[in-house]
Amino acid sequence: MVWMQGQRLQGGKYVIKSVLGQGGFGITYKALYIPSNELVVIKTPNEYLQFDPNYDKYIARFIQEGQILARLSEFPHPHIIGVRDLFQEGKTHCLVMDFIEGENLFQFVKRTGAIPEEKAVNFIRQIGEALVVVHQAGLVHRDAHPGNIMLRQNGKAVLIDFGIAKGLIPSTKTSTSKAGNEAFAPYEQMVRGSREPNVDVYCLAATLYYAVTAQYPTPALARRLDNQPLIAPKQIILGISNRVNQAILKGMALEAKNRPQSMQAWLKLLKVPQIETPPPHTRKTRIILWGCLTTMLVGYSLIGISLAEVVALAGALFGALVFAGLLALSGALHKALVKARANLETSLFASYLLDSEPKDLLKRYSLIMWALAVATIWHLAGTLFEALVFAGLFALFGASHKALVKARANLDLFASYLLDSEPNDLLMRIFILICAAMAGTIIWPIAGAVAGIGALAATIGEVEAMDKMLDSFNKFYIFLILLGTSWLGLGLGWLLSLISR
Repeated sequence: MVWMQGQRLQGGKYVIKSVLGQGGFGITYKALYIPSNELVVIKTPNEYLQFDPNYDKYIARFIQEGQILARLSEFPHPHIIGVRDLFQEGKTHCLVMDFIEGENLFQFVKRTGAIPEEKAVNFIRQIGEALVVVHQAGLVHRDAHPGNIMLRQNGKAVLIDFGIAKGLIPSTKTSTSKAGNEAFAPYEQMVRGSREPNVDVYCLAATLYYAVTAQYPTPALARRLDNQPLIAPKQIILGISNRVNQAILKGMALEAKNRPQSMQAWLKLLKVPQIETPPPHTRKTRIILWGCLTTMLVGYSLIGISLAEVVALAGALFGALVFAGLLALSGALHKALVKARANLETSLFASYLLDSEPKDLLKRYSLIMWALAVATIWHLAGTLFEALVFAGLFALFGASHKALVKARANLDLFASYLLDSEPNDLLMRIFILICAAMAGTIIWPIAGAVAGIGALAATIGEVEAMDKMLDSFNKFYIFLILLGTSWLGLGLGWLLSLISR
């Protein structure tokens, strides 16, 4: 018995509004769910099926698959109709599902004609993805024809009305007995009631055929029994791509073994092949060993300072020798001294020196020696300060503890010898100071060079780092980088030395 409009179920929880459809399996109603005032769909088995010897099996599968669909609805899929409830009203089992507003694919094609390929493939891919989930749950829809694909207003397709228990009912009573639905069912489903996933592959491929051509495909029974050919979609609509044409023909292969055996495999045939393009040319990242270059810059700056000190000391010594020679040659020649005074009149010390009488030569010589001593001590102090700075830098750049201890021992030995000298040994101390200054000035650039080269060697000694730099620059550019760094360091050192004066 078909329920009439206004029929109340479950104590008035549901109210029947109308009959949506009736087929060999059952009846589908539109109903109102009173608690939330929402429209729902209620599917029930046909009453006459109670007299079928397979009815109990049909109901058992109806309940089992309804429960599986209800579990699927716990994690709603956007393209699968949601199952809300499974209950029994009297002797009738009922499956409650969401009501989908819109029109089905049959109605849409009849209203608009053949759907453009891209849009049709988009609908079919959505339903295919839904069927993948269904298959993973152990179900087969078996009725994925255009009438069971609803199209929402937002362009989304939804799969409805699962063919639960199809195959247990005689084929003369099934929905596939309708001429329209026969065109979408594979041969083995109608003859043997197959429940393999490739049944849905055939149904969905046939649905795509209908969507892009607006024509029914040749039914599988006619192809098998009457040898009627399946007209390729591209022969009907020339604009259909070879990709979609081949996907439809492979999905509708008459023999199940010749079709893709899973929905995933068939959906891959619909994908647009991605053309592999070479990666865009990107500029190679320039890797520079900043630690190495910084070490070189500092090392060569120290060398530059030392070279400037060497030149300054050499100039001072040369000037002293020239001055001493001129002083010795001039002797008591007051005219020469007066002329020298004219050149050095801005110096208070020079004025005092030149105003002295020739007989005070020894006194003047003593003053010159004291001046040289003070200059030498000042230079030595600067050299010692630079040595301390160098020692700190050298320690930072990895000098061994033993080297520092040895250097300290040598420094202590020299200092003790210098400081333990007797006060009256002034000339000897002055000579030692001059020698120390000269030795420090000579050794300092060597030590600076060793420090810079050692740090450079230590950095470049890392094979990976050097390989990275060689990947970024060729040997010529590396040479230019190192050369530029060294000359920049020398220039900075020389400039610092001039400023310090």
